[in-house]
Amino acid sequence: MAKIAVLPGDGIGPEIIDEAVKVLKVLNLPLEMASAPVGGAGYEASGHPLPDATLQLAKDSDAILFGAVGDWKYDTLDRPLRPEQAILGLRKALGLFANFRPAICYEQLTHASSLKPELVAGLDILIIRELTGDIYFGQPRGRRVATDGHFPGAEEAFDTMRYSRPEIERIAHVAFQAARKRQGRVTSVDKANVLETFQFWKDVVTDVAKEYPDVTLDHMYVDNAAMQLVKEPKRFDVVVTGNMFGDILSDEASMLTGSIGMLPSASLNTKNQGLYEPSHGSAPDIAGKGIANPLATILSAAMMLRYSLNDAANADRIESAVKDVLAQGLRTPDIYSDGTRKVGTAEMGDAVVQALQK
Repeated sequence: MAKIAVLPGDGIGPEIIDEAVKVLKVLNLPLEMASAPVGGAGYEASGHPLPDATLQLAKDSDAILFGAVGDWKYDTLDRPLRPEQAILGLRKALGLFANFRPAICYEQLTHASSLKPELVAGLDILIIRELTGDIYFGQPRGRRVATDGHFPGAEEAFDTMRYSRPEIERIAHVAFQAARKRQGRVTSVDKANVLETFQFWKDVVTDVAKEYPDVTLDHMYVDNAAMQLVKEPKRFDVVVTGNMFGDILSDEASMLTGSIGMLPSASLNTKNQGLYEPSHGSAPDIAGKGIANPLATILSAAMMLRYSLNDAANADRIESAVKDVLAQGLRTPDIYSDGTRKVGTAEMGDAVVQALQK
């Protein structure tokens, strides 16, 4: 029996997690699901956003179904105690180095994109973001009084961008292997014209590509990639990039699909143990109103079945059920348009369950 850590978190997290759990339960799979507080809820429970018991549960589980963390009321806490530190702590503790963010524009939602329908119809991009390196984790970092630069003696802050060869190699292998199951194309995004770190990235990815002669590799500077995502998004298949660039580009790509509320994500380690979460945040402004879109979380549960539990058949069933619900014209407020029927969080989850039961 697979063990799943269910970490609802803050804001709309508990509401959308409830719907994903509802969907998993109707499949009658051999799953043991255990919940624990995380983020602001973890801080309220034990004075830390990632309580020891929560971290242990995550380590002992085959996969983690994660809601969202963060609330404005915690913004005055010292940075190590803020809710967002929980997700960084989980990535580091579990070695979740590969982040999968698909950007898929469903046929029924082409009108919801800010781009022309012909640019996004049939869009299917997979962005693979390296998740445990780069400027987010590089040392040294901090604040100090400058001893050089333009303003010696002034207060300054600094972070370190760094990547080792093994870090780049393993994420490159993930990207090339994913491309083999798709259209066979990888775009590596860097800033090799300015940053030594990303000249090294480019060199290493090029070396790894020699092991995949059946996959086409091209390189693109990050500023051009940002432009091409809105100019000609369907030119991309698999995009692989570093932590910071991946953070930005995956959010940009998400809006091509019409709503970030539709996009799941997976973060995997070398054992395929994964953390699965919607790409959106905790949205405390709509928490408790029953209007959040649960589909990204439900689709994240499908990714969990596919990547960590090796159950592609039931993952396909969930994804087909979501398409059926959209075809029925059901829409939460973030994807609503004239001619469709507005529903709430629970009603959307119920509709997916009903589609599965058919």
